[in-house]
Amino acid sequence: MGLGPRSPHKVGRRFPAGGKRGRGAKGSGRPLPGSKRQPWPPPDRRSEPPSDSHPHLSPEALGYFRRALSALKEAPETGEERDLMVHNIMKEVETQALALSTNRTGSEMLQELLGFSPLKPLCRVWAALRSNLRTVACHRCGVHVLQSALLQLPRLLGSAAEEEEEQEGEDGKDGPTETLEELVLGLAAEVCDDFLFYCGDTHGSFVVRTLLQVLGGTILESERARPRGFQSSEAQKASARECKPADFEVPETFLNRLQDLTSSFLKDIAVFITDKISSFCLQVALQVLHHKLPEFCAYLCNAVIGYLSTRSSSVDGSPLLLFLRDQTSSRLLEQVLLVLEPPRLQSLFEEHLQGQLQTLAAHPIANFPLQRLLDAVTTPELLSPVFEELSPVLEAVLAQGHPGVVIALVGACRRVGACQAKVLQLLLEAFHCAEPSSRQVACVPLFATLMEGAVPAEHQVAVFWGWAHPPGLLVEMAAARALGDVTVLGSLLLQHLLHFSTPGLVLRSLGALTGPQLLVLAQSPAGSHVLDAILTSPSVTRKQRRRVLQNLKGQYVALACSRHGSRVLDAIWSGAALGARKEIAAELGEQNQQLIRDPFGHHVARNVALTTFLKRREAWEQQQGAVAKRRRALNSILED
Repeated sequence: MGLGPRSPHKVGRRFPAGGKRGRGAKGSGRPLPGSKRQPWPPPDRRSEPPSDSHPHLSPEALGYFRRALSALKEAPETGEERDLMVHNIMKEVETQALALSTNRTGSEMLQELLGFSPLKPLCRVWAALRSNLRTVACHRCGVHVLQSALLQLPRLLGSAAEEEEEQEGEDGKDGPTETLEELVLGLAAEVCDDFLFYCGDTHGSFVVRTLLQVLGGTILESERARPRGFQSSEAQKASARECKPADFEVPETFLNRLQDLTSSFLKDIAVFITDKISSFCLQVALQVLHHKLPEFCAYLCNAVIGYLSTRSSSVDGSPLLLFLRDQTSSRLLEQVLLVLEPPRLQSLFEEHLQGQLQTLAAHPIANFPLQRLLDAVTTPELLSPVFEELSPVLEAVLAQGHPGVVIALVGACRRVGACQAKVLQLLLEAFHCAEPSSRQVACVPLFATLMEGAVPAEHQVAVFWGWAHPPGLLVEMAAARALGDVTVLGSLLLQHLLHFSTPGLVLRSLGALTGPQLLVLAQSPAGSHVLDAILTSPSVTRKQRRRVLQNLKGQYVALACSRHGSRVLDAIWSGAALGARKEIAAELGEQNQQLIRDPFGHHVARNVALTTFLKRREAWEQQQGAVAKRRRALNSILED
């Protein structure tokens, strides 16, 4: 393809998976554990005081709280008895809040208890911890307690919740003098007074990140998914409960305080760009501000770009290029690229990045911010020069082990709706299945596994994994050998291609797979999402969809008894017409007992109403006909 010197071609070569990023990732340039790092915070401001300064939690107290938590879980969800139980437990927690917070097991239980706590008891516990804020916030266990307390705000904040608490009776007489809003603002003020310390502390930075989200009234998806400390399965469930609302209303005072914290970033912008731990706080701030205060987000982004642009010039262009290759500042720039408005992103590309994309794509670190740039592309004006610059080196980028760049470029073509035919042709050439045209039917197994096809010796013979075979056997061999190892990035590539305006080539390749081969794809954790794309893509017609899925006939029982295949079968069932549902139910009915005994199959049998189908066929048909009629009515409403 005229890509310049490269290693000798090996038949059946798998493109390096790439995509690893983090400590010790091969070629990432990130230090291994124990390697040299910046000392932060300074020795005289240690993250955690000596262990003997923490109050001791006796075994008896630990046993009490363990029994109390167990009883609380078993109690009815509502009622006076439960309310009284929660009240009594939280009173005991208040007296030993610091000891619980700094004890590994105690902190886990306290996190769960906070998820059950009403407003006033939580405020009292918060107030008990406030005098020891630095101790708790910078403790490996205490930090998770503070995070859990902050993440209760979506549940408790607001006039309705506070009014309910006021009706609890005379309990308020021994409650705190401060409201929940005042406690949060007080915490924010203390953090703001020593902002650089908390942001730079290994544990304290988590409090800052959570506080920024709470002040902005939005809990980021990445933060909701992150486990906090040593948590049992029950603690993880409580964590999931406490952060369900992604967005919630906050007082104007919260947004004002968020602006104050934003100003604190500007005072020491160099630290937040170059220090690994502090940088995480700025990244979270950009995401929250982008969602709630976009003008402040743009201002902060301009400050970051402006600072970096004034540093020492790079030999090969903008100073920004040096920071794109740095393991700490590159992560911050990734977030900047994602939150920039399209006009500012266009100007950033033209002033700093144009002409450098191929170099960035080949770099072990800089290829990640390049992926974020591609993820942020939303206009043809930006996609056109980016595509023109990257398209000649598509195969070389894959060979270097950076398939994420290629996937992001394909995703940009899908999103913008441009360059789709060109990028598909380039992919076929990169995977060596473009010519002759009979080889194109093998593209799905190759794309799914990021496996490069072989160069044909002649048009009549295909050499695949070192074997000479007629072209008609190529797809069968590819699928049989490769579909059991579908990669996540390969699955994403196929999903993007199936959402192109003309996905015919990919659908023909999928249609050439046999039933067992398609079953392997559907049972794969990553491959099952390819089937989802077939079912949901607006570019796939009903006829095309039916042509691919008909190959699954005879495989429905195996699908139903698979973790991922059962989910695919449920999706097929949801969109199937009455005739197709009869076929599926009839095939499943032949193995009814096997389905009932299977942990996944019995859910499918219930969803299909298999018992009714086998014993009362007429009632089943009436039921399914009514469901189909409701679905048609709903679709017509949505189309209008």
